[in-house]
Amino acid sequence: MRKHYLIKKGNAEGITLTLVTLVTFNFKLYGFLEKSHPGIKQSRALLTRIFTSIIWNRNGKQSQEKFMELMQAIILGGIQGLTEFFPVSSSGHLVICQQMMGLKEPILLFDISVHVGTLAAIVIYFFNDIISIFKSLVRSVSFRLRGQGGQFSNAETNDIKMAWLIVAGSLPTAVIGFGFHMISHVLFSSMIIVGVSLLITGGVLLGTRWINQEKESGSDLSIKQALLIGTVQGLAVIPGISRSGATISAGLFLGVNRDIAIRYSFLLSIPAILGALVLQISTDSSGAGNVSLGIIATGLVTSLIIGYASLSVLVKMVQKGHLYFFTPYCVVLGGVVLIAGG
Repeated sequence: MRKHYLIKKGNAEGITLTLVTLVTFNFKLYGFLEKSHPGIKQSRALLTRIFTSIIWNRNGKQSQEKFMELMQAIILGGIQGLTEFFPVSSSGHLVICQQMMGLKEPILLFDISVHVGTLAAIVIYFFNDIISIFKSLVRSVSFRLRGQGGQFSNAETNDIKMAWLIVAGSLPTAVIGFGFHMISHVLFSSMIIVGVSLLITGGVLLGTRWINQEKESGSDLSIKQALLIGTVQGLAVIPGISRSGATISAGLFLGVNRDIAIRYSFLLSIPAILGALVLQISTDSSGAGNVSLGIIATGLVTSLIIGYASLSVLVKMVQKGHLYFFTPYCVVLGGVVLIAGG
């Protein structure tokens, strides 16, 4: 069977430099990493030589098939890392890639690996929060099992509250997500749905421009707000609706403090992503497919690195009130999709 590759053949160093640039370019957004780490250019050059030595053998002959598979893994992992966190809808881009670029959906094992990569990015970024919440929750449960009230600091009380708010928000997400899964074949085959949903996402993001909220202002999160944000997260199963954009915007529209809205949005995504992976594994009959461990690892690491960088940039943008900066991209892409798919 003839393979269809995303990248054409070319000079070894040139193609490899493009490959490495794809992995590292996101760190250069707004120049913040290049300013704080002057050695980034030297590091990229070093990575270029390393990848070149791996991909091409000592005799300088190209291993075309392996190289193209590696390129596809990096590109797909990079797309997942960017679109999972930037409010532009990763599922919408998946449909666009499939319908407009003639790409097939990644096999199950690879698809899971890139999602695990972005999940790992969330866990690493919010690691201290997750550990703090876990410790406080375990301490609370241990006291209750012994029939004692226990003394908790304000920080521990807030962590315990956050844990239960995550549980509350996950309930409507699970119900809505499972319901949409039943008609996923319809949702993920319609370019019209993707185009309209991207326009809606662009409109929602634009609305955040007029939210006048200082960094330290805004309210704490209530159970009602958690349920509403969880409902919005469930609706984000629709391709073209950005999960991060929808949940963060919902929190801001509800008057929640920016930092709390960001924190809750991504902590809430952890059980959602895990649940989606479990559902995918249990219902997908395509199997693992014939894919090497190296390709799986490449996709995972790429989505982790680019995902972490994208998440870092997004958090800074939300804190500055710049979430609406993604509106033009969503609107233009949505319009193009509607025209092309109409």
